[in-house]
Amino acid sequence: MTKPKVFVARRIPEEGLNAIRAVCDVDVWPEQLPPSADELLRRVKDCDGLVSLLTDRVDARLLDAAPQLKVVSNFAVGFNNVDVPACTARGVCVGNTPGALTDATADIAVTLLLAAARRISESAADAKEGRWLTWEPLGWLGSDLAGRTLGIVGMGRIGFATAKRLHGGWGMTVLYTARGPKADADQALGATRVELDELLERSDFVSVHADLNPSTKGLFGAAQFKKMKRTSVFVNTSRGPLVDQSALAEALRSGTIFSAGLDVTDPEPLPTTHELYKLPNCTIVPHIASATIETRNAMARLCANNLLAGVRGEPLPNWVNPDVAEKRRK
Repeated sequence: MTKPKVFVARRIPEEGLNAIRAVCDVDVWPEQLPPSADELLRRVKDCDGLVSLLTDRVDARLLDAAPQLKVVSNFAVGFNNVDVPACTARGVCVGNTPGALTDATADIAVTLLLAAARRISESAADAKEGRWLTWEPLGWLGSDLAGRTLGIVGMGRIGFATAKRLHGGWGMTVLYTARGPKADADQALGATRVELDELLERSDFVSVHADLNPSTKGLFGAAQFKKMKRTSVFVNTSRGPLVDQSALAEALRSGTIFSAGLDVTDPEPLPTTHELYKLPNCTIVPHIASATIETRNAMARLCANNLLAGVRGEPLPNWVNPDVAEKRRK
């Protein structure tokens, strides 16, 4: 019996690859950088399955060039790189990896919040470059966390996990935005749902966990930063395009807000010449929220399970477009 053919667009942890290899004929992209759009199209043209990353655009052109493709298993929670309606229209299943990276991402959100509030990157750089001359009573003064107000923009799984850490660990008051009330946050954290403007005006720390869609792209611009306290700390571990980075740079430069911590940027990687890198009150890390051994292994297992269910014609464990079930490709 011929094995299903699968293209994996980047090396993922062996736990996932080995599970796929046991069932499928697997072609793994070996390079550190992702395949070009043309190369991706060439590799998937006769495939039954595709393991994609956020850097891989899965659109109508690719789908039409791969008439055997049955499933796209995205190695990520987000799937902005996948044209889901186009997949559904062609009977292609789409899977993602929710849940696996909740704790790791919440940990990074808290880490960035602490780093930005306590000027860790700036003071560490000064120590390394010889600018640490003595213990300074007025040197590298940051902000306390205990008892402050935390604003969570997007109270989903990761937003809740972040708020739980900061409420439980530092006694923070929690405000949040969401499409509707979140009973778990209200009851467990004493959280209050508010509109975005009120959250920005009242919060000492703003942590962004919203998904990227047409209504949230550019959600944070000059007007939003001006509503925040001058002592505010801004953290984004969601998606780079939610933020107007020029507006953020100006807010940091002018003292409109105190500091920022970013795990995501637009584009990725952010060019080394970008103005945000020149600001001592901005901490930027290279999209490492899910970068723990345990989390990446868990993502690989979920990704493999989605892929294998897709090529077998079974329901995907984490199905982005379950409405495709009745018309999926055979």
